[in-house]
Amino acid sequence: MSTRPGIEVAGLSDLGCQRENNEDSYSYWEPAGDAEFAQKGRLAVVADGMGGHEGGQEASRIAVESIQETYADTPTTDPQALLTAGFHEAHQRIQSYAAAHLKLRGMGTTATAAVLLANRLYYAHIGDSRLYRITKDEVTRLTHDHSYVGRLVESGVITPEEAEAHPQRNILTAALGAGAEIVVEAPVTPIPLGAGDTLVLCTDGLWGQITDLELQQAVLKNSPVSACRALVNLARERGGPDNITVQVLRVL
Repeated sequence: MSTRPGIEVAGLSDLGCQRENNEDSYSYWEPAGDAEFAQKGRLAVVADGMGGHEGGQEASRIAVESIQETYADTPTTDPQALLTAGFHEAHQRIQSYAAAHLKLRGMGTTATAAVLLANRLYYAHIGDSRLYRITKDEVTRLTHDHSYVGRLVESGVITPEEAEAHPQRNILTAALGAGAEIVVEAPVTPIPLGAGDTLVLCTDGLWGQITDLELQQAVLKNSPVSACRALVNLARERGGPDNITVQVLRVL
């Protein structure tokens, strides 16, 4: 994909080995004009739909489109406010679509969006897709899983290692399109980024099949394009039970 200097970006979405259709969606966007780019930077979004084949596919598509359109088209230049507004717009559009298509009631989606502006990271999140920050020294998961098992981990009932194999790990407690209101997870302040820092956005079809160390090694040893392919291949080798989507953004 075409990007301005200062970053390397790649993304890949794969059906996996056991699904009939891909309910994941993702996008990368940056403004065409330099003045707008200076105000809004770069936007990456990943979403993992739920609610049956058509419902999940439509929900993730609507989410990605809504977040990108809101971010791109709204005059406000506060990245965090724009991301939050995009999530609320996506929530409403998904619910309206479901109301107009009764067979799709119950459709919803996770969503994780990141903005890179002037070497600062802003993000918004709901569900159990993830955003990681990777350096040569550590892997940091910036988002929390809004899931039943995520709550068990945070309350100390089970360990993160036990959560990875828990039979109820896919039960979400929050998603776009689900419930009357949503609470969007976001950082209190933007996160500084340095040269060599790498962001990874991914759905549970990826992180559920690999370790943090494997994620770090794939990112550090490869270009973003090769890292995406290596990570998807690894998830497929381990059965690929779900759709697999990943975006890698490396700061230069």
